[in-house]
Amino acid sequence: MAKRGKKYIESKALYDSTKEYELNEALEIVEKTAKAKFDETVELHFSLGVDSRHADQQVRGTVILPHGTGKVQKVLAFVKDDRIDEALAAGADYAGNEEYAEKIQKDGWLDFDVVIATPDMMATVGRLGRVLGPQGLMPNPKTGTVTNDVKQAVEDIKAGKVEYRTDKANLIHVPAGKVSFGANKLAENIKALITEVVKARPAAAKGKYIKSITVASTMGPGVKLQASRASELVETK
Repeated sequence: MAKRGKKYIESKALYDSTKEYELNEALEIVEKTAKAKFDETVELHFSLGVDSRHADQQVRGTVILPHGTGKVQKVLAFVKDDRIDEALAAGADYAGNEEYAEKIQKDGWLDFDVVIATPDMMATVGRLGRVLGPQGLMPNPKTGTVTNDVKQAVEDIKAGKVEYRTDKANLIHVPAGKVSFGANKLAENIKALITEVVKARPAAAKGKYIKSITVASTMGPGVKLQASRASELVETK
């Protein structure tokens, strides 16, 4: 196990790490234990009662956080020449086709956070799977990043859209904002995330679905939420 730093150890002594806290209490602890000199990201970690080895138990989706992530996402849009101006006008940082595919393949260029593509560009993007796939950057219709509605896709990403998905250990790790947001905005973002993950429960999942939820800042220790009361945080419309 990696050796913990002095600040981390001091932070962990400020609360009971074995206890599960209500959301507002947990966020107060996260704010107190975020001691880095930069504005730390607040992350939400779910442990789910699914088996993601089976396609019908994978949990994946997107959500637009009410207050964004606090990070400006760089967007690369793969579109035909006649739609480049449309993508750039919507807020894409880069838009084009073969020239960007070549830049990624030959130069290893990855100066972007999200890739979107129109369906007619997927033959080109498909050639980049070995590069984009391991980075989690491959466009996918399920997350709205393969779409003909380029304008909406770019605007959603810029507005704070994040993707969540289970990993091989049946965990989800997703950003929920920045420490500087304050407890109220972070709570609203976290409720939006919990709502979507609860709604995404696969029909094939049996038994307890949400086993644990932990919230933490980038450099701080994890604080457990009351997973048994997650349904109370689900937003109804």
